[in-house]
Amino acid sequence: MANDENQPVGNGNGNAAGAQPSLNVLAQYVKDLSFESPGAPNSLRGRDKAPGININVNVNANPLSDKEFDVNLTLSAKAAFDKEVLFNVELVYGGVFKIEGFPQEHMLPLLFIECPRLLFPFARQIIADATRNGGFPPLMLDPIDFAQMFQQKIAEDQAAAKVQVS
Repeated sequence: MANDENQPVGNGNGNAAGAQPSLNVLAQYVKDLSFESPGAPNSLRGRDKAPGININVNVNANPLSDKEFDVNLTLSAKAAFDKEVLFNVELVYGGVFKIEGFPQEHMLPLLFIECPRLLFPFARQIIADATRNGGFPPLMLDPIDFAQMFQQKIAEDQAAAKVQVS
């Protein structure tokens, strides 16, 4: 009798052998949203060249329980023309994630790379809507390389640890 390749290999209790790792989004929310246009309505007039835009990104994660984590993605953008601030927008967008079955060494990359990667499209849309609703063209943030950000943060933490030891 041939073995059906489409049948999962089980351990007799209805689960496949070993716990399947899972990452689930339990909730997403706006924790803080701020939009300022201090020079309006003068700041809304057309210009010959594009304003300078300074964008900052930060990720924080906090455990809520053994398997649930609150991850906050902070995005801020400040647009200025010469010394005049056109707008300043800041968003703290959070998600509650349930993470199970992953080895401990995978937890930080999951929390600081995968979770913000899942939150980013929603946060990007909120920033675009806020700037558009403020009278400006929607600010469409470029995709963010959270893996590179995480590696840079680890390198900075290691460098700081070496300085403290010396």
